[in-house]
Amino acid sequence: MRAEVGKRIVGQHEVLDEILMALVAGGHALLVGVPGLAKTLMIRSVAEAMSLDFRRIQFTPDLVPSDITGTELLEEDTQTGHRAFRFVQGPVFANIVLADEINRAPPRTQAALLEAMQEHRVTAAGATMPLPEPFFVLATQNPIEQEGTYPLPEAQLDRFLFDIRIGYPGADEEVAILRATTGVDNAPLAPMLDAHQVRDLQRMTREVAAADAALRYAAALARATRPSGDEATPLVKQYVRWGAGPRAGQALILGAKAAALLAGRPNVAPADIRRVARPVLRHRVLPNFAAEAEGITAERIVEDLLERVPEPRGLTGI
Repeated sequence: MRAEVGKRIVGQHEVLDEILMALVAGGHALLVGVPGLAKTLMIRSVAEAMSLDFRRIQFTPDLVPSDITGTELLEEDTQTGHRAFRFVQGPVFANIVLADEINRAPPRTQAALLEAMQEHRVTAAGATMPLPEPFFVLATQNPIEQEGTYPLPEAQLDRFLFDIRIGYPGADEEVAILRATTGVDNAPLAPMLDAHQVRDLQRMTREVAAADAALRYAAALARATRPSGDEATPLVKQYVRWGAGPRAGQALILGAKAAALLAGRPNVAPADIRRVARPVLRHRVLPNFAAEAEGITAERIVEDLLERVPEPRGLTGI
């Protein structure tokens, strides 16, 4: 899967790994980066390398919830003249949904994804309909353009297992990008995984062993982000307005299990928890006004946590 997507995406190995971790952990991912860093292309390439149904939704200020979930249409039988409503499924009824520039849609439309992301079902036209499995929402967001955008509320952000940040490519990688994108069209990618294999990977991820010490380490990291708690670090007490909830600990363990599985190991090591701590915590730690004034970011706070919260002793990966 990595090699197939790598035929089209130059570099960004850590970003691709985090997307794959989110997929096998059964979670959703938010990709944040400036324009031109191939966020949409990467998601399309991942979907193309999997035999899964893929839909793309371009979020705009005039998008309404029914554009995502679907709508009822009044149909008339030309022979009998009988009229009846028929529900037409929206693009959310797919295995992989690309929510492109999700922060451009108003809150009412963003909220239409909440039930789908959390419950894997949609309630419309008086009925509750299950979504196809596996189901992933991969959303993109531009961090620098704020005009005409609606920041995602904390409840929506918490639904994303990972907040993945995409940076600029290196010099050699940028040359390779120019070479690859200014020539002939790319060949289609061959599918590497199907729905049954993805579900098997999701089940295997939950079967990866996590010792009690690993659970306590994940809980300690999550609890250290809460400024009112005794475990909070000095930086958290000074610069954090609101810390991560229990769902952060769940995301740390599930993400660490996915990292261990992709590395071919049957149990979680401290390095796996540290590997996923940044994408798990950076959108769940809310800096206060003092932090914004002094340039203290959530990323800096998470780095400080990883330095100060001690790893459990005697816990190693196999």
